[in-house]
Amino acid sequence: MELRIGLVGAGWMGKAHTNAFVNALMTFGPEAGKPVFEVVSDVSEEAAKNASEQLGFARWTTDWKEVVQDENVDIIDVATPNAFHYEVAKAALENGKHVYCEKPLTLSAEQSAELAELAKQKGVVNYVGYNNVMNPANAYIKDLVQSGQLGQIISFSGTYAQDSLLDPSLPITWRHINKFSGSGSLGDLGSHLLSISQFALGNIESVNALSKTVIKQRPVSPGSTELADVENDDVITILANYENGAVGTISSSRVAAGRKNYLAFEIQGTEGTVHYSLERMNEVNVYFTSDDSADRGFRTVFLGPDHKGYSAFYPAAGIAIGYNDMKVLEAHELLSAVSKGTAYTCNFEFGAQIDQTVDAILESAAKQQWVNVQNKGRVTI
Repeated sequence: MELRIGLVGAGWMGKAHTNAFVNALMTFGPEAGKPVFEVVSDVSEEAAKNASEQLGFARWTTDWKEVVQDENVDIIDVATPNAFHYEVAKAALENGKHVYCEKPLTLSAEQSAELAELAKQKGVVNYVGYNNVMNPANAYIKDLVQSGQLGQIISFSGTYAQDSLLDPSLPITWRHINKFSGSGSLGDLGSHLLSISQFALGNIESVNALSKTVIKQRPVSPGSTELADVENDDVITILANYENGAVGTISSSRVAAGRKNYLAFEIQGTEGTVHYSLERMNEVNVYFTSDDSADRGFRTVFLGPDHKGYSAFYPAAGIAIGYNDMKVLEAHELLSAVSKGTAYTCNFEFGAQIDQTVDAILESAAKQQWVNVQNKGRVTI
């Protein structure tokens, strides 16, 4: 079965999605459908043309509306900057297309709830690209939580820190402007932690947040002396109450000296604890109170074929997989959902719930008080 892809956005993420489709076919074979690269769109004619030639799309255009209306396209792949997700995804749904949208779904809880409801009405596959949910480590960790092996869950603590924007001479980009990005380190980095905690523990009930813009102005272009205001958070820290009774501390930073891709978290329960760091992607550290000796400490579990998703790549444990492999698993799950109707986690409802939490966090940081997430317009589908 051929599944024809229309890509909107020919930048880095568009390339990552296209590579994921190619490698999903190579890794899993055609049983979930063969992706066919039908048409690519970008506002830049040069980018669209280059993507067509380099990524193997049959056609290119600078008008994304042509893509979402194209009768020869089955799946619309939205890989634009954040601010354009809503408009493109909505038009795709209205045209009855399956939609694969990079995270975040939109820049507001209200718009995301609207898309989730529209996707339900249309009965199409609707997938948000929270790739960390597809990490085999997180499937294993979710099983530890939901099987009761950790006992009653007490807390989730996590951080996602990078130093990618620590240099104040780096020019301002769309990521620093709220109408294009929605938020700063929270939406760019912290939302990945929110997706993991929502996947493993369930929804957050209420939040109390503190944010700070460390570098308040940046050059308007490389080397320029003209400065523009940074509108969103470089650093954010969140206290959270979960619906299951657990408490949480979640933080993110894009100005953390020395940190490159430090996503790390720990889930503590009454009968055990699990710790994970993306910088050691193929290792999960676990401790159970039932161990023979209480002072034995944490054990290291290496990812292997027994962990969901891993066996597609390697037949033996301890061989490293990486970021691109999570995207491959994501693309395969999408293709399988379209071709065979199989279940998937990261639908628009899942993404809308994260966006509701993000909205509550931003409100809390602005008001410096607790905010209930369920009052932000919960989606029930």
